Amino acid sequence: MEMVELTIDGQKIKAPKGSTVLEAARSAGIKIPTLCHLKDINEIGACRVCVVEVQGARSLQASCVLPVSEGMVIRTNSPAVRESRKTTVELLLSDHKRECLTCVRNTNCELQNLAEELGIRDIPYEGEKSKHPIDDFSPSIVRDAEKCILCRRCVSACSKLQGVAVISPNERGFETVIAPAFNQSLNDVACTMCGQCINVCPVGALKEKEEIDKVWEALADPEKHVVVQTAPAIRVSLGEEFGLEMGSPVMGKMVAALRRLGFDKVFDTDFTADLTIMEEGHELLERLEKGGKLPLLTSCSPGWVKFCEHYYPEFLENISTCKSPQQMFGALAKTYYAEKAGIDPSKVFVVSIMPCTAKKYEAQRPEMRDSGYQDVDVVLTTREAARMLKEAGIDLKTLPEEEFDEPLGISTGAGAIFGATGGVMEAALRTVYEVVTGKELENLDFVEVRGVEGIKESEVELNGKKIKVAVAHGLANARKVLDMIKNGEAEYHFVEIMCCPGGCVGGGGQPIVTAQERWERDYREVRGKAIYEVDKNMPLRKSHENPAVKALYEEFLGKPLGEKSHHLLHTHYTPRSKYPKHN
Repeated sequence: MEMVELTIDGQKIKAPKGSTVLEAARSAGIKIPTLCHLKDINEIGACRVCVVEVQGARSLQASCVLPVSEGMVIRTNSPAVRESRKTTVELLLSDHKRECLTCVRNTNCELQNLAEELGIRDIPYEGEKSKHPIDDFSPSIVRDAEKCILCRRCVSACSKLQGVAVISPNERGFETVIAPAFNQSLNDVACTMCGQCINVCPVGALKEKEEIDKVWEALADPEKHVVVQTAPAIRVSLGEEFGLEMGSPVMGKMVAALRRLGFDKVFDTDFTADLTIMEEGHELLERLEKGGKLPLLTSCSPGWVKFCEHYYPEFLENISTCKSPQQMFGALAKTYYAEKAGIDPSKVFVVSIMPCTAKKYEAQRPEMRDSGYQDVDVVLTTREAARMLKEAGIDLKTLPEEEFDEPLGISTGAGAIFGATGGVMEAALRTVYEVVTGKELENLDFVEVRGVEGIKESEVELNGKKIKVAVAHGLANARKVLDMIKNGEAEYHFVEIMCCPGGCVGGGGQPIVTAQERWERDYREVRGKAIYEVDKNMPLRKSHENPAVKALYEEFLGKPLGEKSHHLLHTHYTPRSKYPKHN
């Protein structure tokens, strides 16, 4: 690699040719503040917070887009630089809806932190302010353009990471607003509700639609039997909201915390993740044996399903008819569990804690009422669950380890790895292999489908037949895989697609990771590694060995793909326009 030498703040530094001044400075431990910059996603030099003084240049330069060159001399903290940055942030604040104390991003706002670092104590520029209505028509995402700083990070995430591009800059100059075309609501365009725009927003301009009050109301109602289910990825992310190291496993403490909130039962979505594998695995085998539509595409991710409905309706028959684990759980909670516990199903109130904003949309789909009621009543994100605990004065860190309730709290390591990209595929292969061959797998770890590479491929041999599989995460990668299949460039039997980068560990409802933290480490790898550690330490690691799932079939469902399973656990999909008025 060709290197160049430059001087930054008096330090001689060597940096790869083609890298930026920002990268060179950070490699030397020199901090240059940024706001619009997001590594590998949004590198456009729009906010001008990262400006530096370059010897010989007539004006200050944006370091995030300025290539290094031999002999360059840079100053990152000269009077002119400091004054420029301070003025820039003051101007941003002058047109910002300054509701810090009541904002969902209070104490976790990059603009707020930057204002503190720059010593801003008052706003000298007061004048006309932008006026925009709040867009809260989506079941998943709320958009408040009066808090937007026009950094365009959400625009880049929606277009580059997800390949959806439903938001973009509208109008010009002072009238500029980041919104869907013609300033429509997110609910009136082909938004997948994934929430990746929320995860990259540095302020509170985008947030999940909060439903905490509905849960408090249900918990206070003596007529309701309120149960909660927690998704696999929550156990390695919730701790971050309480100051624990990223990826810290907190399953036992999480269970204890939810009991203290007042839930009647604390159950595990991993149970129905195991159940999903039983249904989906047998569905794959049936399609392989009877010549059904291939490749089979997974159906766990509601953002991915909605994406397919809008952009690739020709593949809807390929998607597994299995409901997601969240929805399977809701259907069983209001049938099997209610019957077993002797509770009127109309009194059962199901709360999900999910890493995902699209799950809020999924729970409201009209297809998800096969129990005779809305299967899942309320979906909370990881962030909302943390806010509830803090509101109740519950400190996760100080709690003892407790176990999930039975019977819907028993799970395996295969259910746990649903939280990471490739996990559904790996869990399915563990079960399908043993069901087909009748032999025990010597090595349960299908490492070929692990990791954060955008698209992964592998092969597994089942009784002499090669089964080709693929894994994609992030909808831009999903688009690539589907286009390859459509154009005859690739042939697979089974494909796992997760809407969010990294899978559920990178979901749109997970703890916010700042631009600086994204620079320092890959949050998807950290949380994903923690998920695989959970799997490794589980006494059971294959879905078909889950005793509670076996009992469920014996007592209630009969068999995988049976009549009752088909009624409660399977669904159908709806082709949607790319330009809908209502989704």
